[in-house]
Amino acid sequence: MRTVRLTVTKSACRSGYCKQGDSFVVKDLCPPLCHEFWNSIYPSVYALLNGALLDYGEQRATQFDAKCP
Repeated sequence: MRTVRLTVTKSACRSGYCKQGDSFVVKDLCPPLCHEFWNSIYPSVYALLNGALLDYGEQRATQFDAKCP
């Protein structure tokens, strides 16, 4: 089973869910993130869980950057 590690590199979370340095491992269930953020990153997480490479700058990679909407 593939896993995806989410690492919070910067945080201004209005709900207090995410703090800088937090790390979550995603296997098949949503980690304890707010619904707004999870909704925005889920397509990329799902793609990585299924072996995709994503556009990352000028290259394809198994990582992405995201900001909370």
